[in-house]
Formats: sequence, C-alpha cells, structure tokens
Amino acid sequence: MTDPIFHMISGGPRPVAPFSHAVETDGWVILTGQMPTDPAAPDAPLPEGVAAQTVRVMENLRLILQGVGLDLSHVVQMRAYLTEFERDYAAFNETYQSFFPPDRRPARTTVGVTALAVGALVEIDCIARRPEGARP
Repeated sequence: MTDPIFHMISGGPRPVAPFSHAVETDGWVILTGQMPTDPAAPDAPLPEGVAAQTVRVMENLRLILQGVGLDLSHVVQMRAYLTEFERDYAAFNETYQSFFPPDRRPARTTVGVTALAVGALVEIDCIARRPEGARP
C-alpha cells in the first residue's frame, strides 16, 4: 500500500470541519462529503430547495475531482444524506441522475439524517478510481 496523498484543492469549497477535500491511495480517491456552499462565496446563503442544493453539491464534487485530474466518470460509489428524506427523495433523484449517463451510474446509498452541517438539505461523498497507470 502506498502512502496516502491528502488533497486540498485550490479554489475548492471551504471545509466546514477539519478535513482534506480528498485522500488518495493505490488509485482510490475518497472525497469528503460536500455541502451546497459556493466556493466563490462560502458565506452566501445556501441555494433554495433540494434540487438546487444537489446541483451545487455535485458541482463541488466535480470541482474536487477536476483538482485531482479526474471527473464524474471515475466515480464508482456515492453516498447521499438527506435531512428531509421522504419529502426530497424524488426531487433529489431527478436532479442527481442528470449528472450521469443511464449506463454509467455509480453504486449509491442514500440515507435520511436528522441534520447536516451549515443547515444543508443534502450532502454527498464519493469514491473514485484513478485509471491504471495514471498519475495523481
């Protein structure tokens, strides 16, 4: 096993707790759960509604992936957390699925939670796999 690489992406979302944006080892890249904050204006109000927050979270994940030389096509697993599961699950799925072709959707778990940091409605983390031979 190679030593882990701890990534903090310049211009990435401001962390809401003490963590790295991503940690990489042996071709696996694990991204910290992202919130619907705007990297360009981290103190701005969150987008209204789960659909808009899902878009912002996915864009934040995309930004971190780009920062390590990957994109959403490299994601193999995602975990989503919703504070209003029953109310928001359908709208979340509708928005989420637009980020992936139907034949290339990562494995996913979605969990209802009582609260998330910064008052978010949604948080998503993921695991990506770097193509063999590609360098970090």
